[in-house]
Amino acid sequence: MRNVLLIMLGVVLLSGSSTFAQPTVKEAPKGFDQPTAGIAAGKLDSISYPSKTVGTVRKALVYMPPDYSKRKKYPVLYLLHGIGGDEKEWLRGGRPQVILDNLYAAGKLKPMLVVMPNGRAMQDDRPVGNIYGPDKVAAFANFEKDLLTDLIPYIEKTYPALKNRENRAVAGLSMGGGQSLNFGLGNLDTFAWVGGFSSAPNTKLPEQLVPDPAKATKQLKLLWISCGDQDGLLPISQRTHDYLYEHRVSHVYYLEPGGHDFKVWKNGLYMFSQFLFKPVEVAALPTYTVLGAPAATNVRNAKYPQILPDNRAVFRLKAPGVQQAQLDLGRKYDMVKDSSGTWTVTTDTLSRGLHYYSLVLDGLPVADPASATFYGMGRMASGIEIPGRGTSFYALRDVPHGEVRMRRYYSKVTNSWRQFYVYTPAGYDANTATKYPVLYLLHGGGEDETGWARQGKADLILDNLLAEKKAKLMLVVMLDGNLGGPGGLAGFNESTLKRFEDELKQTVLPVVESNYRVAAGATNRALAGLSMGGLQTLYAGIKNTELFAHLGVFSSGFFANNTALSDPQYAFMKANVGTINTNLKQLWLSMGGPADIAYANNKLMRAKMDELGIKYVYSEYPGGHTWPVWRHDLYLFAQGLF
Repeated sequence: MRNVLLIMLGVVLLSGSSTFAQPTVKEAPKGFDQPTAGIAAGKLDSISYPSKTVGTVRKALVYMPPDYSKRKKYPVLYLLHGIGGDEKEWLRGGRPQVILDNLYAAGKLKPMLVVMPNGRAMQDDRPVGNIYGPDKVAAFANFEKDLLTDLIPYIEKTYPALKNRENRAVAGLSMGGGQSLNFGLGNLDTFAWVGGFSSAPNTKLPEQLVPDPAKATKQLKLLWISCGDQDGLLPISQRTHDYLYEHRVSHVYYLEPGGHDFKVWKNGLYMFSQFLFKPVEVAALPTYTVLGAPAATNVRNAKYPQILPDNRAVFRLKAPGVQQAQLDLGRKYDMVKDSSGTWTVTTDTLSRGLHYYSLVLDGLPVADPASATFYGMGRMASGIEIPGRGTSFYALRDVPHGEVRMRRYYSKVTNSWRQFYVYTPAGYDANTATKYPVLYLLHGGGEDETGWARQGKADLILDNLLAEKKAKLMLVVMLDGNLGGPGGLAGFNESTLKRFEDELKQTVLPVVESNYRVAAGATNRALAGLSMGGLQTLYAGIKNTELFAHLGVFSSGFFANNTALSDPQYAFMKANVGTINTNLKQLWLSMGGPADIAYANNKLMRAKMDELGIKYVYSEYPGGHTWPVWRHDLYLFAQGLF
């Protein structure tokens, strides 16, 4: 039976491939941690080494590979334990010698030494008493010096070890995972291979771990971060991955089913060790994972949808009675049903930002019960937020936070009850003598007043800008631009735009200025909007520069093919060019690059404004007609206000 197991291991691991190939499987096969008869076994040494750091003789274990020879030189992996363990914890709970023996037998490892030290660098380094005591925790930090100045020199003097950084690796579980990331990334002149399995809270913040991403990218051969999906310490690994992704530091982010236990850690060693001391195919690193991370837009405790490290998304729904299921994400994906009645699909790599989607069950589009819903596309739809680079300006940070408040009011223009949302900055209620300028902010077609508050992350953008002193204190009033009628582009004509202008001037401004502490005058008012809201801003803003001194038009422009609408607007500009240029402190036009569906309209409008002598500032940010672009527009536009 054991010989059969060995054959199975070889088949699963693609026996016959060279030891310089990266692993092609994503999870250890059954029996990977069980002894196999008839294969060569490595040897374990128990060593004692003098530690000047601690002032005593300390212990460690050394695993030597099968066919070990003092005439050969070997790279070294330093393998660290958790907060409650010692140099024998891996041996007791993880069977590293068995895992490595099986991998060697399958031809999947580069021969190496594996050193398992005691990471608690203190006189009495036993895991006794209060293992979480401050002296014990400090001893784990103190091990960095012991490792670098005592243990490594001893190993390289006693064993035939290669002595350059390219041939040293450090990895560990839990507390040892935090040590590995802290020590490895903090000493890239010593280690080129770093692995953290279920890294503990002792892990430094990512910006401290990798203060120079370009340097880390150049020096690292492999950075491995792994964790179980049920591990309470998962946020430590997630925050590290998010930072590394943002700063383009190549790494593996490996998530798997499991908690904070040796099932996860053994699999981590199995996978990580196969990469070591071989050429690394960097482009393939994001594919080495079993699971993805739950999307930030999931409802509480929902595991799916999941986002894989390469920004593919996995959707899953249990619906045994359904005969056909699809994911409608703009493009439709067929879902596959398993024996339990669970439907699953993995998408292609998705672009950053918020994507609306539906599940189509036997032809009926429905919202995903596992995901948050948003008013978009003229209806409630599920949404999934795909992380992207260059998005830190709307990240949730430890800064003073304002509030988003909802205000109901009665409109005499529409003869109905309506509502808007108001962002008030941190300190608004406490600073009762302060009056604030106001940005009136408009959503796009098919959305409503919740758009900027939820999809747009306007509050986080302003919170971060104010914390960095890049913007002035202001209120942001997020309006509902839907005023009845057909809506959308088809409903745009002079009368619909005039109705919005009337609502803004006759109802919204008086409600805001009578209920909030608002600074008076046009210089303290700004109007901006995206897409449909950009048209409303153009119409109501340019016609009322005595009310608004700042206008922001995101991904919009008067229609090139609707001269009945646009010609009167250009005629007004021509007749009032002097007043417009004098009154406006800022007319800010922005687009999402050539991929933006409004790009041609905006380009033609700018040419017409140039001809008329209308002054404006133009900004372009790649991303098309999407929320990442509009978030960035608000980020830039707000910095120039008031």
